[in-house]
Amino acid sequence: MKKFVMFLLLPLALITAGCASQIGANQYDSAAVGSVNRALTGTIVSVRQITVADSDNSLGTTVGGLAGGVAGSQIGKGSTAAVLGAVGGALVGGAAGNLAQRGLSKQSGYEYVVQIDGGGLVTVTQGSDVLMAVGQRCMVLYGSGSDRARVIPYNGR
Repeated sequence: MKKFVMFLLLPLALITAGCASQIGANQYDSAAVGSVNRALTGTIVSVRQITVADSDNSLGTTVGGLAGGVAGSQIGKGSTAAVLGAVGGALVGGAAGNLAQRGLSKQSGYEYVVQIDGGGLVTVTQGSDVLMAVGQRCMVLYGSGSDRARVIPYNGR
């Protein structure tokens, strides 16, 4: 029974830790389809490469701790050895799950500073699927119809 649970938890730990959110300008949530956004035109005045990482690694820590606890309880014979193995396994598994989620959720992206045509500056951070250059015309898309703002190329006047 314990081995069965362990074989269920380990794949779950790997799958869960690998779930990184999509942060690119070309990724939309299905709920955003058909929604209206606002658009401002402007010019890119600064581009800076950034790293985006999940700040909450509790899921990886929890799943890793559970998997490690179950695996550790299989060590040794007798109740004392099983308890010590479970505690040690939970600690090691939790730390490993935390590091795995942190590493797997890390993505590269860009921070854009945009001079809006009507005046003012805005900044938008997004994934690296759309790279824009300083001086390039762009549109900043934002509003209630989207889960986040985006900067995309503007090919108009």
